[in-house]
Amino acid sequence: MSLLEVRGVTVRFGGVTAVDGLSLDVHAGEIVGLIGPNGAGKTVTFNVITGLQRPGAGTVRLDGVDVTAMPPHARARLGLGRTFQIVQLYAGMTVLDNLAVAAHRFTTAGLVADALRLPSRGRSLAEAAERARAVLEFLDLSHLAAVDAGSLPVGHARLVELARALCLRPSVLLLDEPASGLDPAETDAFVRLLARIRGTIGCAMLLVEHDMSVVMPLCDHVYAMDFGRPLTDGTPDEVRAHPDVVAAYLGTVTA
Repeated sequence: MSLLEVRGVTVRFGGVTAVDGLSLDVHAGEIVGLIGPNGAGKTVTFNVITGLQRPGAGTVRLDGVDVTAMPPHARARLGLGRTFQIVQLYAGMTVLDNLAVAAHRFTTAGLVADALRLPSRGRSLAEAAERARAVLEFLDLSHLAAVDAGSLPVGHARLVELARALCLRPSVLLLDEPASGLDPAETDAFVRLLARIRGTIGCAMLLVEHDMSVVMPLCDHVYAMDFGRPLTDGTPDEVRAHPDVVAAYLGTVTA
């Protein structure tokens, strides 16, 4: 059984079909790519999977549970994490506090304890900070703990957003253009980091990415789409060589 299962998802905005009958699977421990030209419907697909967009048709299942109608926070509690194409960090808060916000979802205190400032609230905050520090250490980012997240350059900001997503203890991690804005050296380091996360933590990943230097060495399976429609899927080599994918990216020559 797939860890993440998307079946027949369709999304329409007025007369425009953004996603048209898309199905895909992500199995435990896999890294799966979702590729296509700009406007292909990739981010809309991510929004459907994470609960930011309701599909007009189709279903999303996470570890066998139908989450199609669940709000984003409920999906996060079931093990779904995400980063965004445009980095979404809390400016004015430290890197450590950004991570602690996510880690706090798994602490023992509840809303009442927080509101009344009960002793369990202090323990809850300490638990969140401890987990946040552990993730920063794992990603070699401890030196950024006290830095204002809003002041970070793109490369570091993407790493911090990834760290915050890992604080949710995801079984499936969605990465939207994770190499966008990175230089070649940063991209190579990011690819190695994702491979290390897969090997150490074991969470599955679904990534949207234009950069084939990220997709090719990382992905076990790739899905390609264009104008909202699924084109083909297979190994990275199979998909890259598929004539429909070549035409979608490069166009076709007519006499």
